[in-house]
Amino acid sequence: MKWFSVAVFLVGLMICLSESRVVDGIKEHTEANTDAALRTRRMVGGLLTPGHVPWQALVYLSDSKLDGGIGGGALIAPQWILTAGRNLFVRKTQKDTRGKEPLIPKVYLGIVRRAKADSASEVAVKKVFLHPAFQNASDVDNDLALIQLKEPVSYTDTIFPIPLPEKDDNLEESEGQRGVIAGWGWGPLLTFSESLKFLSLPVIPGNVKDGKIWTIRTEFQENVCYGDAGGALALLNPVTKKVYAAGILSYDGPCTRNEEAVFMKISTYLPWIHSVMRADSDRFSSLRTSIMNDLLSK
Repeated sequence: MKWFSVAVFLVGLMICLSESRVVDGIKEHTEANTDAALRTRRMVGGLLTPGHVPWQALVYLSDSKLDGGIGGGALIAPQWILTAGRNLFVRKTQKDTRGKEPLIPKVYLGIVRRAKADSASEVAVKKVFLHPAFQNASDVDNDLALIQLKEPVSYTDTIFPIPLPEKDDNLEESEGQRGVIAGWGWGPLLTFSESLKFLSLPVIPGNVKDGKIWTIRTEFQENVCYGDAGGALALLNPVTKKVYAAGILSYDGPCTRNEEAVFMKISTYLPWIHSVMRADSDRFSSLRTSIMNDLLSK
């Protein structure tokens, strides 16, 4: 699957956002004078995805928010899912997670409807890696985790990864920049959505700092909500036409309120992500340093 097809897919999602809306699960054509109040006022409040979001993972602890609920994740390599650290705990604040080991979730790929989260779509988890500073920070710092799968997944038209950012992909501060996030988060009935939905969220320019990206609700008062944490904020580089994961959603509590959603800025965490994925460790790091010092001293 060429990455250009991912760009076409993302552009398609954004076009759908401008052309259609969902009211009680029914897609309708919007008119210029459409009453915004008719839209479903929750995350992904508006739009059913036109198909699969191939990198989207469902990270599952429970059907109930009180028992851990669900979250999103992004397939970034054949054997790796990037998600929010909070998705591996029943109680989500860093204070509540301190001293506790992360849980091993169930993970599902290639689905649109949650009813399809079954043995056929489940991918077995080998190990989880919580960012080492997550439990010692504020609720929106270092909120990342990597999920290692037992076996590499085979890529198809409905399952393939989203690239991590590269050197020229830091576009989050551009005026008018929008990012797409998908998820099964809470809807108007305070229950997790049965179908995967998405939003195109405006990025707040000039507010990309401290390893975070901030977005605001849409013009229809839609926002992310509980159960969407861990989903990737996908951006399209207008020059290269490449789609990449700019952020991972941490704070998914705004719902329809006039609050910003907070994403972990992935480029800030690339050293940690790559070190985990290459099975690095403090031991190997210190050995490399020792060897390098020895070589330089000759």
